Amino acid sequence: MTHCTSDNIFTLDTNILVYSIDRAAGPRHEIARQIVNRAALGACCLTLQSVSEFFSVVTRKGVVPPVEAVPVAEAIMELFRTATATASAVRAAMRLAASGRASYWDALLVHTAAEAECTAILTEDLADNTSIAGVRIVNPFDGAALSAAAEAILSID
Repeated sequence: MTHCTSDNIFTLDTNILVYSIDRAAGPRHEIARQIVNRAALGACCLTLQSVSEFFSVVTRKGVVPPVEAVPVAEAIMELFRTATATASAVRAAMRLAASGRASYWDALLVHTAAEAECTAILTEDLADNTSIAGVRIVNPFDGAALSAAAEAILSID
């Protein structure tokens, strides 16, 4: 696993990556594009799970053909530091999913992020302003604008 050491490391959920290229996502498209562009300049560490899910979603839903999704996913992996899931993250994710607090895939994302020392995850899939495994959950969408909490995370010093 890659440790993405830095202060205030954060990660992005798959949905942010998908919205960033999905023009049909309405206002979320522009917000997600802004998030990805700013995250690339900050202390963002993506899980390889998010990149893999991104590829699966955009090809399955026809956002882009697979042949076009490959270079986009590869560019994402070159742009961001990445972290892989470990056996301990899988075990913790299974326990969290069994408790009913999160789906298995969301739990794995959070536990992988926690092991990579991320302090926050930008996602709309989990309860905003809560914490799981020491990772703060931040919904970056506030209607048609970037949420204040996400703005604070994305601020470049």
